[in-house]
Amino acid sequence: MQIIYLINAEHLTKLRKAGRDDWHLQSSVSLIDEQSGRRVRMGNLAFLGSHKVNGVSALHSELIKESVFHDLHTLYPDRITNVTNGITFRRWLFETNPALTQCLVDVIGPEIMDDAGVLSKLAAHAEDSALHDRLHSIRRANKITLGRVITETLGIKVDPDAMFDTHIKRIHEYKRQLLNILEVVALYSEMRAHPERDWAPRVKIFAGKAAASYHRAKQIIKLIHDVARVVNNDPMLRGMLKVVFLPNYNVSLAQQIIPASDLSEQISTAGMEASGTGNMKLALNGALTIGTLDGANVEIRDHVGDDNIFIFGLTAAEVDASRAKGINAEATIAGSPMLREVLDAIRSGVFSPGEPDRYRDLVDALTYHDHFLVCADFDAFSAAQSRVAAKWHTPTAWWKSSVINTAEVGWFSSDRSIREYADNIWQVKPVVPL
Repeated sequence: MQIIYLINAEHLTKLRKAGRDDWHLQSSVSLIDEQSGRRVRMGNLAFLGSHKVNGVSALHSELIKESVFHDLHTLYPDRITNVTNGITFRRWLFETNPALTQCLVDVIGPEIMDDAGVLSKLAAHAEDSALHDRLHSIRRANKITLGRVITETLGIKVDPDAMFDTHIKRIHEYKRQLLNILEVVALYSEMRAHPERDWAPRVKIFAGKAAASYHRAKQIIKLIHDVARVVNNDPMLRGMLKVVFLPNYNVSLAQQIIPASDLSEQISTAGMEASGTGNMKLALNGALTIGTLDGANVEIRDHVGDDNIFIFGLTAAEVDASRAKGINAEATIAGSPMLREVLDAIRSGVFSPGEPDRYRDLVDALTYHDHFLVCADFDAFSAAQSRVAAKWHTPTAWWKSSVINTAEVGWFSSDRSIREYADNIWQVKPVVPL
């Protein structure tokens, strides 16, 4: 602590000598929070001790300039930079999906094994029906493989011709697995009410771990399991909707899920996901993204184009404005008959008949303290899922978008990230060119 106090004293003295002696500024950029029992501000300490500060995605690099490090940014305007995350194609394409890798080699050449930028050549084949058929066969084979894992692990049989709709990430309220399962309940209700419609069959796949003490996250996992039990055993659905939660999520399991995925759920509350790399891995393997304009979703949208991604919901600025008005969602729920029906079903114990009050506090939290704006984004998310279903019913459009997703995400290679670090932050030249 003595060292930290000494660093802080020199830091504040330097500012005063430079004429930056405004008390509010000094208090804001101090390494010690004097208002809360003299606690160390680890973020400020890390900022001061850094040569550069990376916001990880373009959106969040700008957000930390405006929020967390606003005053420090005014003092050191060149310190915050951005190098968007990247992924290792050697693992997440070549090792994870060898059949797709061979297809890419056949279509655009072996250079893809050394240069992710070559992927862009695939875009010229986006409307090739023969390529669509081959990709469909590869995806279906991967889905059969994952289906065996699901059956062996959970005893649930899934249809490889259904849409594999994947939400794989750490269980957290801001990542909004809760929003996803609420929409599943709405879809289930609609399927039961209108069995005559031409529904897009779906397998909703969840996986992820929760912190040991995170009660709400564990409650959400329990809700997913309860909904799955009811949905999966309802004969009226004729297998058109299945819900699975795969346990013990890890890299090995991700390598089985990702090449079998058709839809990638990236639905965090805008402004709260620093970047994400699952979105890149899934897009690389041809899954279409449904997501908010958060983290690297913004850059994926910029690369693949609006027609090849399903964007919905509040932006980061709109999230801030909405929270400023209050996070009581009673009016939002009253204005959405579908959401109201979903919450009433969960609150009344439809999915937990042996313990009808199991989710009463969860529904109350959403109603009166919707910090993560699940209710605010529900109708927009449901509408986006309808757009997903419509595209699924047009295979040529779906596979064209899938090809474009794979073709346009070469920029997200970790080779590019490391090159940018080397050039712009470390200012070194790699021994082996990237």
